[in-house]
Amino acid sequence: MENLGDDEVGQILKKVTNRDDRKSCARVCTQWRRVESSTREMLRVLNPQLLHSFLPRYRNLLTLEAGKGISDLDLELISHTCLALQVLNLNLWPTVSYVDVFQDPHIDTVTDQGICTIAAKCRDLREVYLRRRKGLGNVGLTALIKSCPNIVHLDLGFCNKITDQALEAIGAAGHLEILILHGCTLITDRGLASLASGSTARSLKRLDLCECDRITDLGVSLLQQLSYLQVLNLAECGPRITDVGCVALKWIASLESINLSWLINISDVSLLAIARHCQSLKEINITGCESVTGDGVRAFSQHTSLQAMILNACYNIHSEDIEQTVLQCPSLGHLGLDRELRHWIPARILERIEGCCQIEWL
Repeated sequence: MENLGDDEVGQILKKVTNRDDRKSCARVCTQWRRVESSTREMLRVLNPQLLHSFLPRYRNLLTLEAGKGISDLDLELISHTCLALQVLNLNLWPTVSYVDVFQDPHIDTVTDQGICTIAAKCRDLREVYLRRRKGLGNVGLTALIKSCPNIVHLDLGFCNKITDQALEAIGAAGHLEILILHGCTLITDRGLASLASGSTARSLKRLDLCECDRITDLGVSLLQQLSYLQVLNLAECGPRITDVGCVALKWIASLESINLSWLINISDVSLLAIARHCQSLKEINITGCESVTGDGVRAFSQHTSLQAMILNACYNIHSEDIEQTVLQCPSLGHLGLDRELRHWIPARILERIEGCCQIEWL
């Protein structure tokens, strides 16, 4: 081992991708520990209290993940140590509830100040995950977008301080492909207008607006300007989204997946328009769309690309409607149905449906 230089050890460690194996390599000797640290590209921080003792060894990280307990002071250390960082994942996982966050101030202490520090130093960031960071606001996000022009993926799910002002900055992000705004309840049509009129109109491929219940038909209609959009989630966006807005989505020719769950004021009119014009569509979810009938579902009978359809809690759709759609849409391979329908669909019809596609009972 003593005859191996750092370059040789580095070449060996490049072949070691398993996390536990790399830890074992780091225990061989002081040299291997030092080289392993300098060649490590990904690090998951499980105990932020020890971050200041070990992070300085890992100066070439490309990916860093840290959940609860991370602070603005920790982000300052990260910004000065990991200048080449490309992926920063600070998501608070679903196991951390809102009650926990408010009762324990040490779970989430990330604020605009910490994100601004990251933005100033880590300018090569491409993916940033900030889900459930309640301390993040427009100031930090604006700084991040302006300083890191190469961001491709941005997750802001349940960051409930984010407003239309932040979306105005995001609209100028020319490389952004994936934007998660799930649960950002302060967003309105004005914010969607910024996305539709900015550089994101030519870059966004996936947009998640689930539970953004302040948007209306006006904002949804503007989304037709996102000419490369492939995945759109409008689930639970509230009663102010109707056929007026959803019909306009037919002009997004690139659309491959759309979630319209629990939009109680859309009807067959929307499905007829989408089925006719969105020929690249592969997946549609209309769970809980109580105004949709068999006419809307049968509109997809002759569709050539549809692979999955979710019809949970759609009580105006009959077994004959489902049968016709499945038999006449050869590309359809997955069907999500309300589990209670299992006892109501005639056995002969159910057998024919199951012979053509997989049924998921929801």
